Amino acid sequence: MPANLSLIIAITLIIFAAAATLMSLRRDLMMFQQNSYRPERYRRWAKQSHESTSFRRLLSLVAMFIVLVNKLPFIFSGVVATLIAAGITVNLITKKYKKPLVMTARARRIFLTALVLVAVTVCVPLPWLVPAPRAAATILLATLFVSPLYIIIANLLLTPVEKAINRKYYNQAVDILRGMPDMKIIGITGSYGKTSTKHYLHRILSEQFDTLMTPGSFNTPMGVIRTIREHLKPYNEVFIVEMGAKQPGDIKEICDLVKPQMGIITAVGEQHLESFKSIENVQRTKFELADAIPADGVVVLNNDFPFVANRQVTNCKALRYAVSNTEGADYTVKDIEYLPTGSTFTIVGPDGKELKLKTALVGECNISNLMAACIIAMQLGMDERKIQYAVERIEQVEHRLNMKRTPGGVTIIDDAFNSNPDGSRMAMDVLRRMTQGRRIVVTPGMIELGEKQFELNRALGETIGKSVDIAIIVGQYNRDALTEGIKSTGFPEENLHTVASFADSQKLLATMLRPGDTVLYENDLPDTFK
Repeated sequence: MPANLSLIIAITLIIFAAAATLMSLRRDLMMFQQNSYRPERYRRWAKQSHESTSFRRLLSLVAMFIVLVNKLPFIFSGVVATLIAAGITVNLITKKYKKPLVMTARARRIFLTALVLVAVTVCVPLPWLVPAPRAAATILLATLFVSPLYIIIANLLLTPVEKAINRKYYNQAVDILRGMPDMKIIGITGSYGKTSTKHYLHRILSEQFDTLMTPGSFNTPMGVIRTIREHLKPYNEVFIVEMGAKQPGDIKEICDLVKPQMGIITAVGEQHLESFKSIENVQRTKFELADAIPADGVVVLNNDFPFVANRQVTNCKALRYAVSNTEGADYTVKDIEYLPTGSTFTIVGPDGKELKLKTALVGECNISNLMAACIIAMQLGMDERKIQYAVERIEQVEHRLNMKRTPGGVTIIDDAFNSNPDGSRMAMDVLRRMTQGRRIVVTPGMIELGEKQFELNRALGETIGKSVDIAIIVGQYNRDALTEGIKSTGFPEENLHTVASFADSQKLLATMLRPGDTVLYENDLPDTFK
């Protein structure tokens, strides 16, 4: 084969192999970001999802070996490898993700460091390898196969840099908070319900106070620090801090920073068991908020959850509330009524005093979250009429039991965010109460439940089988558990559908929906789960 043709093929292969490696690194970084930049979580996800043996990576390995076989003419092996690299590149460029990469400053640092590592890997051996273009292409294909390692190594190399940057930002946040000693800081945590409660509390308190809350899912230490540095103003009177946790100590770390005077624990349940290992560890972590409240402060606790009700609090004033498990609760609820326009209910206080409320929200979980927010508002001395006014105008939080009606007369209940055993049960209860038309659920099940993954999803399947007319199970991750639970109830198999993706579920729904039907979207797994 002419030397110039061999060189052209080798250079073309290098270009496409480099492009495939670049796009693969970007995808690896996206998944690393979705796993909170934590190598142990990323490795666990990679193992569970068989990422290291994915079809894309195996193809890159095939391309590498084809190029290495000297007995094959390079005009053949080079072209085949180029086509494989081009196909991988196109696939990665065109692939759509539910939660795409957010190129933050940290993500940029990791990505650029990984690119430097790849460049070193490719360039350093070349002086000793002949012919260099063919060798470079082979090394790039090998790099494509092991691309996640470059993200892990880049993150490891940057650890001192990240610690220094984080410490700088932490100190700045501490200084800002020290300059606002009169501001009331309220922490909110819980296995679920904390984001909705945060929004409800913010809306209510804003009727009387200048209130700031952590935006979006800024519930990590760095998210809270970023909120303080970028959003907190000298005139803010109340700062509501959502506190998330994936392992013991996470809540304490945020509390050590912001030093909350008030707190809400919305739930302690079986979520993130994959990292917490036991519900007792979940309880200890969530109550890190209660332990941080000073003696003159107050913590509001949801007694509907056994692992909240059985935990004593002695370091500060504790007010307990409940919708169903009312024994020992200071605040209870009565006269719950679901209407086409929302709900009405009455909160009964420890002194028998009643607060009647009307809201556009539905579901026991929303009523529970509203109770917690109203208790804090009352503790801050808010006028009841202002509370009632705010509650009536609270808008539904997106993807959290959000209800809307389509022009075609179909009711959509969107509960796609962060499904969990208790939240799923409440969502199914709302769907069960819809009797105008057929009740349809679309769900991939629940995640991050550790050893109870199958058991709890099977239980969800049983609840589905007893509550709906049509069930659509999305994906393979929990398919066996869900379908087993559904079938155990005698559910008609012709009404049980399994589809590969959310897009497929929409195509199926388009063929069956009719006016009066209600569709519940229960959970929407991120790209880290299949």
